[in-house]
Formats: sequence, structure tokens, C-alpha cells
Amino acid sequence: MLPVIALVGRPNVGKSTLFNRLTRSRDAIVDDQPGVTRDRLYGRGRIGERPFLVVDTGGLEADDGPFSAQILKQVELVIEEAQVVVLVVDFSEGMVPRDREIADRLRQSGRHVLVAVNKSEGESAEIAAAEFQELALGEPVAISARRGDGLEFLLDRALPPVAGEREDDSEEVPRVALVGRPNVGKSTLTNRLVGDERVIVSDIPGTTRDSVRIPLEIDGEPWMLVDTAGVRRRARVDAAVEKFSVVKTLQAIEDADVVVLVLDASSEIGGQDATIAGMIQDLGRSLVIVVNKWDRLEGRQRRKIRDELARKLPFLPDPEILFVSALHGSNLAEVMPAVRRALDAAMVELGTASLNRTLAAAVAQTAPPMRHNRPVKLKFAHQAGKNPPVVVVHGNQVESLPDSYIRYLGRYFANAYRLRGTRIRVIPRSGENPYAERSTPGRGKPAGGSKSRAGKRESGRRRKS
Repeated sequence: MLPVIALVGRPNVGKSTLFNRLTRSRDAIVDDQPGVTRDRLYGRGRIGERPFLVVDTGGLEADDGPFSAQILKQVELVIEEAQVVVLVVDFSEGMVPRDREIADRLRQSGRHVLVAVNKSEGESAEIAAAEFQELALGEPVAISARRGDGLEFLLDRALPPVAGEREDDSEEVPRVALVGRPNVGKSTLTNRLVGDERVIVSDIPGTTRDSVRIPLEIDGEPWMLVDTAGVRRRARVDAAVEKFSVVKTLQAIEDADVVVLVLDASSEIGGQDATIAGMIQDLGRSLVIVVNKWDRLEGRQRRKIRDELARKLPFLPDPEILFVSALHGSNLAEVMPAVRRALDAAMVELGTASLNRTLAAAVAQTAPPMRHNRPVKLKFAHQAGKNPPVVVVHGNQVESLPDSYIRYLGRYFANAYRLRGTRIRVIPRSGENPYAERSTPGRGKPAGGSKSRAGKRESGRRRKS
């Protein structure tokens, strides 16, 4: 499960600046005026190979302002759901009574808590941390959110306790996450696939507020279905508990092997559907699209939905699209076979020799653009990962390849191997073929082998002299 790091603290201590630094974004509004962040922002970060979600919260203030109760409710919810809580304090202001009150509440939560002493640039870590030792939440970490000082050490302290992968009892079981807007029929589809009323179904959007995991067996093969809460537009998310469902859905996508995007045929495909599809693609998960409530449409309406799929989701990697009715069970027998094909595509093994033949064919069809009037030569390709498949392409000046050509190579590889719903990630890398026999510096002289004829003649001349 993708770990969640929550940032809490008084207003104006630098939580939003820290959020922007950790997520490498500018999503949080940063202002010197206290209380600017009244809602919670969430974003994705990564340190090395360890991804995480970070949540920015509103400042915990002691007054009875109009937003205090709502902010307190949201922060308490974040503390309950997060694996790591980072209490951000301000070194320039020193310890204040409100810091002690927040620390007391965090100790009672039972969560892994770290103290980040922000705005400590120019001071030694020992001096910056000394005053905040009395919070009794472990050794404080001196940081500068503005400059980035100390953040790597902070994340190293935060992530190890929660950086484990899947639970042992389901380590080998493929996971399938059902995602989509509220009330598109995810829970009904889940119950149909499981063959039991395992999930509450209601016409009221937002009935499912947490990710529900259900084991399933298809033809003797175990699976884990994950029914997620619907993701709605931020402007329509009022209840604090529903706002955290976005984080839960991101966690489910990150943890899944295949994602089923459920769309509602009775309503047009909107921007939120495209946003969710973009999340799935950005996280590199294989995708199957299920268009639900298909039985309600007439012929002309069905043609319109097909046209919208092609027009509004053109960036997706050629997923299988199924038109079903979860309520009546029509065409549901095709869902899990499509999921299996998507999983096979994500875990495909691409032979090196075959990859290089395919690379040569791709270059022959469309050559890479010139770089400073010099050709970019693609010499060699090999697979470097799965789920999603990763192909490293070696050559001269390949780092200068435009994104459009890298996407072209990914599509060409996917089409050549008939992969549906899975985007091949292509990584350009300059240099020689890493699998070729290495040669020592020198012209025409084999490494570790017998000398060439020219080398033998040169050695003979040296012995005679």
C-alpha cells in the first residue's frame, strides 16, 4: 500500500512550502498570511524507488474562527488515515504553547510522528532541534522547506516503517482495482463478479467511502478485487471523509496490477473521467475500460459514446473496451478474461533479439529527427522492467530525442507485440551496447583475446630492437 505522509502544524510554519517541495509541484498556495490552506491537498512524491503520498492540511489554530472546526475535523481524519504524521514547527518563532498542544494530541493518536523544524537554514541541526526536544516525539529533524535542506534525511526517517510492499497473505495474488466517478456502478459490478452482495449498493453517490478488498477465484486462479470510492471533482467534494477517498483511490491504483475504469454510458464522458484515466496512465498500470449501463442506450446514443471514447481518451494505450450492464449481467463474462490479457501484457517478457529487430523496423519506418544536423543513431534495446514493461534504448545522442518520438517507439513496440491496455515505457540512454563484448582502449585490439596481425607485427619489431 502506498504510504501516506500527513503534514500538520500551526498556520504559517511552512507546511505548504514543504508539500510543494516533496511533490515537486506548486499545487499548494504559499502565502505569509496564516490560514490560507483550509482544505487538504494531496500529491505524489518519490525518494529513490520509494513512492509515497503526501497530504497538506490546514493550520491548527487555537482561535474560534469560522473555519477552525472544519480544519480540525479534516486534520484529525488525516491523522487517523496516514501512516506517518510530520509535525512542522517554526525554528524562527521557537516553541509556542500551541506546538505542545498539537504534540500531545499526536502522541495519543498512536501514529508514527516526526517533528520537522522548518526555517532552520544557517543553523546546525543540533541547535535547531534542541528547543523542540521537549515535545517528546523523538529526535527532531532540522529542515528548510524553502531550500530543500534536510528533506532526504526526513524522508529516510519517515518511510522505512511503512515502506513494505503488499501483505504476505496476498503477495502472489494479482490485484484488480475498480475505479471511476461515483454512482457509475462499481459496487454493482463488484458484486456481480464475486457472485455475492459483498458491497453496499445505492443510488446515492458516495456510498462506498473506502477501498473494499474482496478475494475472488476465476477458473481456479485467485484474484483480489478492490472496489474504490468514487472520485469526484474537488468543487463537489464537501464531506471531509469523501475528500480522503481520492487518496484511497490513488493508493489502490498504485497497488494494483490491473485497473478497471468504469464509465457510465447514460452520461457523457467528462473531464473527471479523463483525469482518472490520466492517473492510471501516469502510475503505469494496465487498463481495461468497462462502459456500464449500456442496456439503457439506443443505437444513436451508443455511437455517440463510442465517438466520445475515441475523442476524449486518445492518450490511453489502446485498452480493451467492454460494454456491459452490471445490473442485468450482460457481457460480464468478458471482464475477467480482458483483465487477464491486460495483466499478461503488463508482465510480458520481451526477448532482446526480438526487441532489436523491432527497433530496427521502427527506425526504418520513421527515422529519429536530426540533432544539430547529425543523425541520432538507435543501436540497441533491451527490457529493463515489468508492470509496466520498460525498454531501454541505447545509442548516440538519444537523450535529445523528442517526447513525441519516444511515444512513437512505445506505441510501435506495443503494436508489434499486440499488447492491449499497457503502455511500454521507453528510456533513452546514450552509450554502447551493454551486452556486447567489451574492448580495451586501442584500435582494433580485442579485449583479453589474441593480438591482431598489426599488434603481432608491432610486438615483433619491439623485440628485434
